[in-house]
Amino acid sequence: MANHKSSVKRIRQTEKKRLHNRYYAKTMRNLVRKLRATTEKAAAVELFPTVQKALDKLAKRNIIHKNKAANLKSKLAAHINKLA
Repeated sequence: MANHKSSVKRIRQTEKKRLHNRYYAKTMRNLVRKLRATTEKAAAVELFPTVQKALDKLAKRNIIHKNKAANLKSKLAAHINKLA
């Protein structure tokens, strides 16, 4: 266990931030999974801006890397374009 007050506080803050980031990362993964599972183009086009916004927000807050967000958006856009 930590010996300093500041390190005890840092442990509390880190755990709180970890849980917060984990929640939003999991939510993002679920959105991406939902979009990939969509077979109708109209539904996918309607859902894409929501997913895109979530990815950009997570990248901005350093929960995921900006390149990962860009790669996911690119792959999802390609998926939508392939739908008939």
